[in-house]
Amino acid sequence: MIAAGAAAHNGEHGGSGPYAAISEVDPSLPGHVIFRPATLPRPTAQPLGVLVWGNGACSDNPAPHAAHLLEIASHGYLVIASGYEPEEAERRAQARPPRKEGELPTQPTTAQDMIDGIDWAFAQNGMASSKYRGLLDLSAVAAAGHSCGGIQALEVGTDPRVQTVIGNNTGILADGDPRIPGMMLEKAHLAKLTHPILYVQGGEEDIAYANGMDDYRRIDHVPAAIVNLPVGHGGTFGEPYGGAAASISVDWLDWRLRGDEAAGRTFVGANCRLCLVPGWDYESKGF
Repeated sequence: MIAAGAAAHNGEHGGSGPYAAISEVDPSLPGHVIFRPATLPRPTAQPLGVLVWGNGACSDNPAPHAAHLLEIASHGYLVIASGYEPEEAERRAQARPPRKEGELPTQPTTAQDMIDGIDWAFAQNGMASSKYRGLLDLSAVAAAGHSCGGIQALEVGTDPRVQTVIGNNTGILADGDPRIPGMMLEKAHLAKLTHPILYVQGGEEDIAYANGMDDYRRIDHVPAAIVNLPVGHGGTFGEPYGGAAASISVDWLDWRLRGDEAAGRTFVGANCRLCLVPGWDYESKGF
């Protein structure tokens, strides 16, 4: 459940959930880092939900979000992040040619990388030789991301396999604003969403504040929620266990993907948990 304060130890050491989590790469899914429970569930246990993740700046290095992603994984989720482990991500960054004057930056990852992660999870769940065979809940798939990666998550959110979207410190740029690669979506895309969406923003100091608030106001056809924490654009990714944003995300996933009504009380009800934290601003509609 949500907690406004820091946890007892760093989330990069396995998360606070019931399943100590690890990160790894799998040669059958190049260009991705996997965060998962270190001990996979028995076939008779609750299967793992699936979350695909897009990094801030659409980068190919999920390490700045590792505490957040390990925290989610420790609550029984297979998290598939676009990119590479830090050393390989740095090697690739150094190998890229410098941009020419006036040239827009190219983004190392795209929404297609998240789609590839979903495709891989579906294939692994049915593959006799896979350690994930029969262990994934393919009706419990979510897309999430930070900043530019949140735009990727919004794009992936129209995939019929995706049941919910979480956008962290993100929002589609206003119509008419200059676009950069990785952030090309127009506001009209929001009307294509078919499942509930949560925005976790950083308050008025968050560079994505206005865009995220505008997204929320425009969404009127699916349930939506938005919470602003007074933390700015960097969110709480650097805090132990990924901080409040990770706790909120776990509750949202447990509620929307697993039907956990206790987790749902974080978001709905006269005394919802997000409604009661001093300094946090929370709105919801359509539930």
